[in-house]
Amino acid sequence: MAKAPQKIVLAGSRDIPFDRLRLSQSNVRRVKAGVSIGELAEDIVRRTLLQSLNVRPILDPEGQETGDFEVPAGGRRFRALELLVKQKRLAKNAPIPCVVKAANDTVSAEEDSFAENTFREQLHPLDQFRAMQAMVDKGEGIESIAAHFLVTPAVVNQRLRLAKVSPKLHEVYAEDGMTLEQLIAFSVSDDHAHQEQVWELLAHSYNKSAQFIREKLTEGTVRVSDKRVRFVGIDAYLAAGGQEAMRDLFQPDDGGWLTDPALLDRLVTEKLQAEGEIIGAEGWKWVATAVDLPWNVTSGLREIDGVPVPRTADEDARLAELEAESERIEEQWSDEPHVPDEVHERLDTIETEIGALVDRPKVFDQAEMARAGAFVSIETDGSLCIERGYVRPEDEPAAEIEPGEADVVAGTPGADIDGEDDAGDARVSGSNVVPIDAAPSDDDEDGEILKPLPDRLVAELTAWRTLALQDAFAQEPSTAFAAVLHAFVLDTFYSYSRESCLQVSLSKASFGFAPSGLRSSAPAKAIDERHKRWADRLPDDDKELWDALLAFDGAEQAALFAHCASQALNAQLEVVPKYDNGRISKHSVERRITHSHVLARAVGLDVVGAGWRPTVEGYFRSVTKPRILADVAQAKGSKFAEMIDHLKKGDMANEAERLLEDAGWLPEPMRTPELQGASATDAAVDAEPAVLPAFLEHEPEPAGDEGDDIAAAA
Repeated sequence: MAKAPQKIVLAGSRDIPFDRLRLSQSNVRRVKAGVSIGELAEDIVRRTLLQSLNVRPILDPEGQETGDFEVPAGGRRFRALELLVKQKRLAKNAPIPCVVKAANDTVSAEEDSFAENTFREQLHPLDQFRAMQAMVDKGEGIESIAAHFLVTPAVVNQRLRLAKVSPKLHEVYAEDGMTLEQLIAFSVSDDHAHQEQVWELLAHSYNKSAQFIREKLTEGTVRVSDKRVRFVGIDAYLAAGGQEAMRDLFQPDDGGWLTDPALLDRLVTEKLQAEGEIIGAEGWKWVATAVDLPWNVTSGLREIDGVPVPRTADEDARLAELEAESERIEEQWSDEPHVPDEVHERLDTIETEIGALVDRPKVFDQAEMARAGAFVSIETDGSLCIERGYVRPEDEPAAEIEPGEADVVAGTPGADIDGEDDAGDARVSGSNVVPIDAAPSDDDEDGEILKPLPDRLVAELTAWRTLALQDAFAQEPSTAFAAVLHAFVLDTFYSYSRESCLQVSLSKASFGFAPSGLRSSAPAKAIDERHKRWADRLPDDDKELWDALLAFDGAEQAALFAHCASQALNAQLEVVPKYDNGRISKHSVERRITHSHVLARAVGLDVVGAGWRPTVEGYFRSVTKPRILADVAQAKGSKFAEMIDHLKKGDMANEAERLLEDAGWLPEPMRTPELQGASATDAAVDAEPAVLPAFLEHEPEPAGDEGDDIAAAA
């Protein structure tokens, strides 16, 4: 008969008075780590001792027990109890639960101490999340949980958010099927079905990064930092039935995301309409509203002049008071290395109030207002942008319209406000406020062969490139002078030749097709700022202009010359009509583009440096899947194209945008080809610099905000 295995006998436990316990030198913990002794003592006060001490009897020289015990395992708990005794919060002889082992046990005290700390397993993060959620479910407050576990409330909120991720994803995480970083990314959304859908998508995607997960979960949402949200306001969005913004508690999210873009767009349209009605009540014939105004919305329209409303005596006094306060604050803190935030805030408040007093509203002639209109759009900060006083050619008095003038400007955005156009369908009955639909059409031809870029997209891309070239051109006065001189010589001596891209009559270049957001692009802003600086320096009366120009030195004349010349530069590859209308031809456009490459090389055009990037809206949405794959392969290599070739068009476009964001890649129409062979006319620009007039021999210093009178005026 087999002998039954011997059962183990556990060490007995008993309560021992604290004053009979001694910390053993066999305790292996020497380095302070984790929760401090004071914090552990406070936790014992709240929860009492959750784990017994491990002790052994202390023997005298004869091997007899002395009645005292050493503590080889549980030294930090012993120190915490000792602190409570010193604080008189625990009696000296308070009974302490202990597990007592024999003094001569075969396992050494050092091994016990080491084993207690080695075999301790921390809670799985998922168990931590669920434990905190269970405490909240039982009525525990977030602040108290944070205090009890020595973390911040923000950490508790983060763990509670992770506890609310889909249970299916919790199971995957528990089995090490996803990383904590991925689980954190899924916490952006509260929609379990959406979370699970994105997780399934990852199984077929090479990209499984947390950022990719966030992007997928926030598709179809609108950032709270979007100017439309700032314009409407979160409170109005919530009052209209919108849900609270999705938030990312683990990284900056600029306020989060709104999940109902259709509701937001309706609120934006309604508020723009209401604001337009207020502006229209001033007496304007029409008011055009849009979130973003098209680039050439004012082309062909006459701008009427308004008279600024003079400041009152009280306003003048307030302005002087604010300026004096600003000077005092700046003088007080000018030499201090660290300026308090409240000082900066006060200066910002003063600057805002001064701006409101200095930028005066204008009063317009009522007769002019009756035939003019205004444009209303939204600034990037969500404030209203109002541009008043534009007259359409058809609204001019009959005697002032030149023959054929209306035909020239027909088709401009401002010319269709009262006509039978698409925008008119959305007009409120009886209102003179008309929304402008500036959004590009979504003609997505998803073919299976590599086709040329659509003509309209080429026109839009080269419109962007034209602005960047204009900006670079304006910063090279010597090149600008040589280019205009080149065009003049062509006109004077070679009447049959016309291959310059400069419209030297200085008719400002306009774009038949322009991408959305062109007005807010970096080159457009740089051009507008430069234009404003010069406009501020030039006299209001054109009769005084000649004398004013003569007063400029050579460098200033050169800089102004370059700026004016840049406005005539047109490098857009326009869409040539199927039937010749006498305005442009394919041959003339090709020669224009060829010459634009000459100027681009001369000024060192960098379209990527100017801020253009291949985005879904600006490029990939307008091309086919084969084109996207070809572009990715060209920019990043064929392996990257193979990674996304199984995706649907929308997902492929999003992935292509991410892959090419920092690749420095440009579509063919936006590139400047390397110089291979210059024609005789090109040599006028590419050859050694010609001897220029004295005023162009030196580049002008850029105008600053401080310094001499010229810079100050600029």
